[in-house]
Amino acid sequence: MGRATVLEQYQRLEAEGVWRPEPEAQRRDVIVSIGEATLTISDLNERVLTHWSLPAVERMNPGTRPALYRPGEDAEESLEIADAQMIDALAKVSRAIRRGQARPGRLRAGIVGVVSILILALVVFWLPGALTRYAASIIPDAARASIGQDVLAHVARVAGAPCADQSGRQSLAVLENRLFPDTTRRLVIVRSALTGAARIPGGILLAGHELVEDHETPLALSTALLSAELASVREDPIERLLDVAGIRASLRLLTTGHLSDEDLAAYAADLIARPGPAPAPGALRAILSARSVSEDASPTILADGDWIALQQICES
Repeated sequence: MGRATVLEQYQRLEAEGVWRPEPEAQRRDVIVSIGEATLTISDLNERVLTHWSLPAVERMNPGTRPALYRPGEDAEESLEIADAQMIDALAKVSRAIRRGQARPGRLRAGIVGVVSILILALVVFWLPGALTRYAASIIPDAARASIGQDVLAHVARVAGAPCADQSGRQSLAVLENRLFPDTTRRLVIVRSALTGAARIPGGILLAGHELVEDHETPLALSTALLSAELASVREDPIERLLDVAGIRASLRLLTTGHLSDEDLAAYAADLIARPGPAPAPGALRAILSARSVSEDASPTILADGDWIALQQICES
């Protein structure tokens, strides 16, 4: 039964009682009635002596009759009631009021719980990605180039120094211009078992030596490099680095402009361990066509002499 229903049931109920305004005062016979929000205490001539707030009414001697009440924990007034119906009515009204007060508390707790879960979800699932994207968006080109050089140094610690035969590097420069005529890209062949190719910050493209040594034409190498370039359009290499290094790396980059050796080492290890991006045939076909490169290993990618020199780039 709800609070309103209980109050409506007992609003006309009256009973005799004995009221004392303070502990040392004389006891007075009174009439007690339940109102909409108050317990009204009147003298025998129906003159109102006082009103008690129903939510504040406390029973001082539970289980004992006549019942003794007060209008609050620190109140000096007291009211003695012997009428069983009035005692039961006040007990029901008190329970109804407590239930009504508990619901908002449970509701508030539920709302707080839901909000807390939403905030936690934002922190766990949205904040890291948003922070990473923001950090990547504000890094200037000069900083990207510097980070790329640092990454390359860490890759060298894991995979050995980049292949650097002079004739092979000249042929690699020809391939750079052939595949990326409209933008500056630096191609680096690494000695490790890097699977495929990977784009790192600063416009650097890494490729494993197997793409050079184990193929008769430069098509596999070209395809891997173009695939890595296309993947970098979908995911900024800086974003990938920060994803691997974690949210602290994003905060560090935003606040100091630098990344720690631990951040760079983690990214370098991920580059070596993670397979290169899978070729996207449709997009690659369009790029190869735009560069006058056929998919049947046409020698127009590199002249035979350049390809032979490039295959020996790791021999020095």
